[in-house]
Amino acid sequence: MIGVVNYGLGNIQAILNIYKNLNIPAFSISNVQDFDKVNRIILPGVGAFDWAMEKLNRSCLRDRLDELVIQKNIPILGICVGMQMMAERSEEGQMDGLSWIQGDVKHLRHNIKFDNNIMDVPHMGWNDINIINKHPLFRGLDKKSFFYFLHSYFFSGKNKKQILTSTDYHGRFTSSFQNNNIYGVQFHPEKSHKWGIRLLHNFALI
Repeated sequence: MIGVVNYGLGNIQAILNIYKNLNIPAFSISNVQDFDKVNRIILPGVGAFDWAMEKLNRSCLRDRLDELVIQKNIPILGICVGMQMMAERSEEGQMDGLSWIQGDVKHLRHNIKFDNNIMDVPHMGWNDINIINKHPLFRGLDKKSFFYFLHSYFFSGKNKKQILTSTDYHGRFTSSFQNNNIYGVQFHPEKSHKWGIRLLHNFALI
């Protein structure tokens, strides 16, 4: 059973609809007891880093989530800001992240080339991926697969072996990572048509 953490942010219903069409059991986690039903977790996210962290901390789900991820090694997939929250900190805010993976979240200005002194952010729209480390999460997907992005910040990790894919947007950035049972994708699979559906299906089989 897949549980999508409902802490007030993210495209929860879109994810649930995809799993319903795939005939894969999934539901929204709204209280601590819901965690007892799941063996996979998805952490969605949109908006600003501090706002997302504050919403998660206030939801009363944080402690149980930490326990399942860190102690029980339940597979978890972070999406967009949900991925960034897994890091130690972000330039976008002042709050600490979940610190499930070593690394920081930085503004794209650290990675982007300037065009007439105008920084073209956010990175919004369709882009492809470069698979760096093969993993079942990307089974059936390759550089011809396209995903939908909407972000101004990116994850900068300390361990290159944890990078699964990179994406080129005026410079390469990490578009997905893995740290043991912890997975993060910067793009929105729930908005990425057949490629996103394939990735969410793959996550259900990990």
